[in-house]
Amino acid sequence: PATINPGARQAETTSRPRHGTVELQADRGGHFSARAEINGRTVEVMVDTGATVIALPASEARRLGLDYRKGPRVMSSTAGGVVPVYGVSLDTVRLGDIELRSVAAVVVEQGLEMPLLGMSFLNRVEMRREGQTMTLIRRF
Repeated sequence: PATINPGARQAETTSRPRHGTVELQADRGGHFSARAEINGRTVEVMVDTGATVIALPASEARRLGLDYRKGPRVMSSTAGGVVPVYGVSLDTVRLGDIELRSVAAVVVEQGLEMPLLGMSFLNRVEMRREGQTMTLIRRF
């Protein structure tokens, strides 16, 4: 499996014929973060099983070239309260050797500092946690 340590510049990946596997190591606070690729561009994300979908700060969405304001605007309940978000679909999201296509996301214009890797990605992988290690295995 690929192992990704918090703050690592690059992760070593191992391809598998049927399923991609990634191991993440928890940081000192117990959070899992990693370098991912969204639409081919590198993004630092935090794994958040409490987020329904991938959530991107507007600054990150602009850096990725997303014209998010063309997406539907809805109100969403977040840790910081109820805020407006814009729905988007990401062409590709890659974490280590796991790459998924057409992944739902929202763009948050205020109050979100770091992209969150939510359940629109995570529900398409199997998650296992042992101590400070989280293993993600592509389901299909």
